[in-house]
Amino acid sequence: MIVDSFPDRTIIINKKEYLYFGGTAYLGLPTNANFQNTLAKSITKWGSFYGSSRSSNIKLSIFDKTEELFARQIGVEKTLTTSSGTLAGKLVLEYLSKTKNTFYHYPKTHPAILQSYSLPLFENGILHQNLRNNIKEDIVITLDAVLALEVLPTAFNFLDDISPSKQITLVVDESHSIGILGTQGQGIFNTICSKNIKRKIMIASLGKALGISGGIIAADAKFIDTIREEALFVSSSCANPAYLESYMMSQDLIQNQHQMLKDNLAFLFENLKLKDAFKFNNNYPVLYCNIANFYESIKENGIIITNFKYPNYKNGMNRIVITANHTKSDLVRLKAMLVSF
Repeated sequence: MIVDSFPDRTIIINKKEYLYFGGTAYLGLPTNANFQNTLAKSITKWGSFYGSSRSSNIKLSIFDKTEELFARQIGVEKTLTTSSGTLAGKLVLEYLSKTKNTFYHYPKTHPAILQSYSLPLFENGILHQNLRNNIKEDIVITLDAVLALEVLPTAFNFLDDISPSKQITLVVDESHSIGILGTQGQGIFNTICSKNIKRKIMIASLGKALGISGGIIAADAKFIDTIREEALFVSSSCANPAYLESYMMSQDLIQNQHQMLKDNLAFLFENLKLKDAFKFNNNYPVLYCNIANFYESIKENGIIITNFKYPNYKNGMNRIVITANHTKSDLVRLKAMLVSF
């Protein structure tokens, strides 16, 4: 379906209005009038885009300021912004692939952090045998903080089962948790603890909950300083400075939207009882449904959700997304539809 404007809580398809419970704009920022006004002012100051390298002799102050803010919020020594979340992942993987690290990936890890020669973390549901031997080696484990088609954060208890002879670099994609999970939307990165971890690296797209184009890498200062010198980063365009300033100037608004999202989730999930075909978590703004013809049925009743075939998954998905912009009446209507199945 092709539409002619960005969907918010409603969407127009073939001149008909539907309620829209799809996309990834969890905080509802792309269509928020206050956020748009801030962005318009930022574009006037910084231009529509700055296509230069971050290593150019002319450096914009907004990058350091925003990256310092992100570092404080996430709880790391340093961060580095990029033009996309995928580029953030590729930068990290390209650098780590230069060493003799052995790569392992959690099931259904996002392609942005999936190294071409990576080994599966589990074999038939059991931790890979090489991770249980006493051979000393450096390894990289890549995974998503919240997997596609899941509604709970990934469990990291498997890290304690890995042999202490392994030096683990953990790469976590927080694209679908930053801005949502954590008391202030900071994600789950700083809650991941294990005595076996040598280094933690976070990458994320900023274009989901936070509603701005770009990506981010968060880690210790030494790693970030090294990535800044990598040829791929030096030769890449930077993140959009106007969007970064809009993020900095909208902190109160973002926290307000975060609270509105939590309020909407509390309202929707209160006393909600659904069939086992639905997967949901009271603290996460996504529900999944595997009922046949669910998408067609809910569309006939005036509701559009996300429906497509996701990479690394066998079947298509029915993805129902709650945002901060949905009204109570929207949620009442959705709730009535869900319980009817």
